[in-house]
Amino acid sequence: MPWRNREASSIAGVWDTPHSPLTEVLDHVAGKWSIGILVAAAHGPVRFSELERTSAGISRRMLTLNLRKLERDGLLIRTVYPTVPPKVEYRLTPMARELHATLSGLVGWAERHRSDIATARAEYDAAAASTT
Repeated sequence: MPWRNREASSIAGVWDTPHSPLTEVLDHVAGKWSIGILVAAAHGPVRFSELERTSAGISRRMLTLNLRKLERDGLLIRTVYPTVPPKVEYRLTPMARELHATLSGLVGWAERHRSDIATARAEYDAAAASTT
């Protein structure tokens, strides 16, 4: 199929550049914490403390950095309400809502195949251990 070779060639060309926009965008949206943040914010405005609870293991600093990065990339809208203490909410932009459909598919795939992957890893590790 000649179209596949052209497609693979053009995709491979994008990865040749360390600072290509595509590489940078994929790094941002597919990061360890970004997916969880975007999935959590998909169900409506979410507060920082809610994101902190749903993203087990993330530090406050790392959460803040990821929120800023996603806001800068145009994926989150940050709204600050003038209350004491200040109330801050995050919600997805239309662009991020479009991305959410893809992320939901990826998360669903990971959930469906988590045990298959664990089994494959165990088999691989056992085979590797028997050859050493």
